[in-house]
Amino acid sequence: MTGRIPQSFLDDLLSRTDIVELIGERLELRRAGANHMARCPFHDEKTPSFSVNQDRQFYYCFGCNAGGNAIGFVMAYDHLDFVGAVRLLAARAGLAIPREAESSPDQGTPLLELLDQARNYYLRELHDHPASRVATAYLQQRGVSPEIAREFGVGFAPPGWDGLLRELAPDGAPERIALLVAAGLVIPRDPGPGHYDRFRHRLMFPIRDVRGRTLGFGGRVLGDEQPKYLNSPETAVFHKGRELYGLYEARQHLRGDTPILVVEGYLDVLALAQFGIRNTVATLGTALTEDHLHKLFRHTGDLIFCFDGDAAGRRAARRALDICLPALRDGRTVRFLLLPEGDDPDTAVRRLGSDAFRELMASALPLSEFLFQVAGADLDWALPDHRARCCQRALPLINRLPAGMLRQLLLNDLAERTGLSLDTLHQFGGAEPTPPPPPRVSTQPPEALRRSPASPREPQPRRGHRMPLAHQLLALLLHDTRLCIPLDAELRRLQPDNPDCELLRRVQEALMANPDYSLVHLLSYWQGLYGPVQRELLARLAASDLVRAPPGVERDDLAEARALLSRLLEVQERDQPPAVRLRSLLARDRLAAEDQARVRALILELSRENPQDPMIQEAKQRVAVGNRNGSSAS
Repeated sequence: MTGRIPQSFLDDLLSRTDIVELIGERLELRRAGANHMARCPFHDEKTPSFSVNQDRQFYYCFGCNAGGNAIGFVMAYDHLDFVGAVRLLAARAGLAIPREAESSPDQGTPLLELLDQARNYYLRELHDHPASRVATAYLQQRGVSPEIAREFGVGFAPPGWDGLLRELAPDGAPERIALLVAAGLVIPRDPGPGHYDRFRHRLMFPIRDVRGRTLGFGGRVLGDEQPKYLNSPETAVFHKGRELYGLYEARQHLRGDTPILVVEGYLDVLALAQFGIRNTVATLGTALTEDHLHKLFRHTGDLIFCFDGDAAGRRAARRALDICLPALRDGRTVRFLLLPEGDDPDTAVRRLGSDAFRELMASALPLSEFLFQVAGADLDWALPDHRARCCQRALPLINRLPAGMLRQLLLNDLAERTGLSLDTLHQFGGAEPTPPPPPRVSTQPPEALRRSPASPREPQPRRGHRMPLAHQLLALLLHDTRLCIPLDAELRRLQPDNPDCELLRRVQEALMANPDYSLVHLLSYWQGLYGPVQRELLARLAASDLVRAPPGVERDDLAEARALLSRLLEVQERDQPPAVRLRSLLARDRLAAEDQARVRALILELSRENPQDPMIQEAKQRVAVGNRNGSSAS
């Protein structure tokens, strides 16, 4: 059986699997209202807090936050990997598993052998080819010794169109050339017949897995061609978002609690190794991913992310923070080292020397300090209105941490910095320090049933409201995935400028692309795209009691979602500079009466800062004439 399992088959398999029957074969389930309850198999407990919902085909534990669909349960309970869990469920349902031929892993062995032959070819050409002098001169200029270059397998792809092709497929056999194409080493000519080498006149860096097998290459240009760096394409054995350059070499030097330093460039790894800093790896020209993080934490509990001292480096550090937060279980440490402006790891270690660079590493900001630095960027914690903004930024980040000591300590720290109590922080969106108790089953109708149903025209807030607005809206969308269709235009106005809104937008795009998806299908799709940590976040939101209206109580979920979305858009607009808010209003075809009032207020605000701003005059004229079609907005 070869190739990837099609998503359409996974969707069909989940549709045919009753999660209550599946879990009931392994645990003693008892009905409790709309759910079935049991003691959680994933942590010790006396009171059942493990809930299985038949309608939504979904399980969730209120004690340890484990949750997901049938595939996720089998993986966790039966200790199987994803493919093993699918095999078990497919056999149970009497289904044969189809495979997509284009990614068949049976190509793995011949591909790995071919890639190793290519590595040997590039190594040989670095020493033997007449044009390799420019490559060796470049290595000398960058201070990379022959010993370090040899240890990391650095090679040379000579100029010309078919050097590697002639070396590895001398007879031009179609099967051999097809394998070279599958390995990402040669490219078919288009238009016209024939093939040519992907890497030409480049310094070559083999990318190896932890067993030392060559999976792909990175090539640094030695002339004026573009792009400057070129990586192998995705293949059956190489996935850029999973691999790390230098991890194979770094593993030879990791001892005990040695941290791993994560940088961004191949030559940064070589330069640091040259100076004796051997615990360094690099991402492959891409942002940090969950797969990178899981792989790194298998080798150490302490990571240091080192970024260039420029705006791009700061943005990369912010993205790394977002990825790290859900994975930071107690006992794991993440630190951030932002180098001085104009420096990268290569230049910094050569300027400072190894001892001073190690001191820089030791002084890297703990994740907690970096998080508050991000939340307080361009703001003054001494001012009450700025502290409120800092709190708005910090709470969604803290809420992304798993429940545990670190999350509670950061909430305590935020309370101290802002002067707010923990109860107040929880009220405005801070995650509770302990998981909510399991739902109680009562024979008495709740008080809400004795009141008249809430009017759909005036959506009533759901009880608690201690989640961020974006999470409340996500919980509603996961409860009723069809809401995305009428909300599509409004959701697209949201700017993904924070992790919660970015997650909301990604869920919306997935549901719009797959309008028939239920929650159970979305969770399976999400794990395939973003990994188990992101799937568990969606599962936790889906299990929120914010979306459980008592039986018999009418609520208009669409109206409530629109109300939440309106508040999110208001917060988003409020966080924009006055000039940006004014420009957004002036771009509208019609200005309602409340819009005109906001324009007047922004005119006053901008006039205090820059009375000569030409947009002020434009805004005054617009308010004076009403809407663009000449009619009054009022």
